[in-house]
Amino acid sequence: MRLPSLVAGLLACAVTNVAATALTYQLAAHERACFYTETKKDGEKVAFYFAVQSGGSFDVDFEVEGPGNKIIMDGQKERQGDFVFTANKAGEYSFCFNNEFSTFAEKFVDFEIAVENEKRAELPAKQGSSPEQTSVLEESIFKISGQLSTISRNQKYFRTRENRNFSTVASTEKRIVNFSMIQIGLIICMGALQVFVVRFFFQGARKGYV
Repeated sequence: MRLPSLVAGLLACAVTNVAATALTYQLAAHERACFYTETKKDGEKVAFYFAVQSGGSFDVDFEVEGPGNKIIMDGQKERQGDFVFTANKAGEYSFCFNNEFSTFAEKFVDFEIAVENEKRAELPAKQGSSPEQTSVLEESIFKISGQLSTISRNQKYFRTRENRNFSTVASTEKRIVNFSMIQIGLIICMGALQVFVVRFFFQGARKGYV
């Protein structure tokens, strides 16, 4: 039995069972942007993930709407979210981001929309392998697939944290530089004022002496 080919076949079956879209979108100030996906039948699982990577306070309003203008979920000034819900009714679902509350700050939003079918693909029988061996290997492959998905989500989470921490460091650095410039300006002004006061006293003393 050739394990590499069987593993590749199992991974292919696992991948073809999921339709996903991952994008990064630049959301301008006062903008509302919507993205759409369609479920083919009732009961499919829909996974929705988003994270604000930069801009403002790293927050955005979101809304998920199903067929018949039914609100599935929404949130205000959220930094990120990771949701899975069941599409009870087949049809078009909209995923909207709203930045209308922001006066001038644009946002970069990473998001992923995946439509999953809970039914597993049936694997073709391999010559020289028993059903028990195939079943065990299949379970292992699906477990690895789930672990890879978890790792991918963790990477996105750490990327978001890195961007936010970098923004905080850059903001702190900018404040330190501005404070230092103000401090230097005050020192120069104080030095000039002291020179002026000393010269004033010496000029007054000379006039009194004459």
